[in-house]
Amino acid sequence: MTWNHAMPERPVVAVAGATGAVGIEMLKVLERRGFPAARIVALASSRSAGKRLPFAGGELVVEEMTPASFEGVDIALFSAGAGVSKAFRKAVTDAGCVMIDNSSAFRMDDDVPLVVPEVNPEDIALHEGVIANPNCSTIQMVVALKPLMDLAPIERVVVATYQAASGAGQAAMDELYAQSEQFLAGEDLTVEQFAHRIAFNCIPHIDIFLEDGSTKEEWKMVVETQKIMHAPDLQVAATCVRVPVLRCHSEAINVTLASPVSLEDARSALAGAAGVSLMDDPATKTYPMPGLLEGSDDVYVGRLRVDSTVKNGFQFWCVADQLRKGAALNAVQIAENLLPR
Repeated sequence: MTWNHAMPERPVVAVAGATGAVGIEMLKVLERRGFPAARIVALASSRSAGKRLPFAGGELVVEEMTPASFEGVDIALFSAGAGVSKAFRKAVTDAGCVMIDNSSAFRMDDDVPLVVPEVNPEDIALHEGVIANPNCSTIQMVVALKPLMDLAPIERVVVATYQAASGAGQAAMDELYAQSEQFLAGEDLTVEQFAHRIAFNCIPHIDIFLEDGSTKEEWKMVVETQKIMHAPDLQVAATCVRVPVLRCHSEAINVTLASPVSLEDARSALAGAAGVSLMDDPATKTYPMPGLLEGSDDVYVGRLRVDSTVKNGFQFWCVADQLRKGAALNAVQIAENLLPR
């Protein structure tokens, strides 16, 4: 199948799941970036229909999402969960609308490009009506790896993530607030959103466990990175940890290159890369920290240094806002790339 629906200069854009944490962020990003939409449609379940959401100095009235909602819509930004995306895919594409999906529903499908615009924008042209947004932890890692990959092929990546509560949704963020208050008041903690308490704790468990002992979140980082970077043989080892931070994921990354690259060249490449901000001055204790970068767009890199335990190795630390670049912003950037040039 070849997608042959022309994109207008001012498309009609729907945000599916507009009342959720990512949907609200999508609306903020569309407004802040001045996306040239002819109209924005806010869609959600029947429970949210009629709610009013602020947008561009006015309000959007949330409409119930039905298969008919996509008639006359050109781009649909989906943040309503994998089950909803699967249920509405045919209605969206039959209407000639491009679905940009934030869920895991289609990421590994052969006919669905998995896109981070700073890394593989050329894959957008391969879509057949659906484009997938990668997992949040994958997005920030590949944005930071791309400048190094442009210097030399990457052979191996070892990553440990420190993922904020926001990655599990608004209810998880609320639980972190509530548990922190309960802990400080000496009360019993209410645990509902995670396998264990999240306040003043780290949980080395995100998503379900697989047969090999890894979690699905860790598996996503492996296979999604290989697909995005067109490197099926790239070795990726991931350990994903939930930490008591509200927003912004952090990652400690070790990367092994196929050929020598100087620290100066690596630093220069990162400093000049699209979507990357180098925040790296140990003398002044300057490095990225999640508590200080909420609401920012870039992937911030610091603590860049040579990994002397391997040949051609580097270590670094990176931080990005999970709701922004890890979800909403990446989706809107994909939409921007669909606009006529």
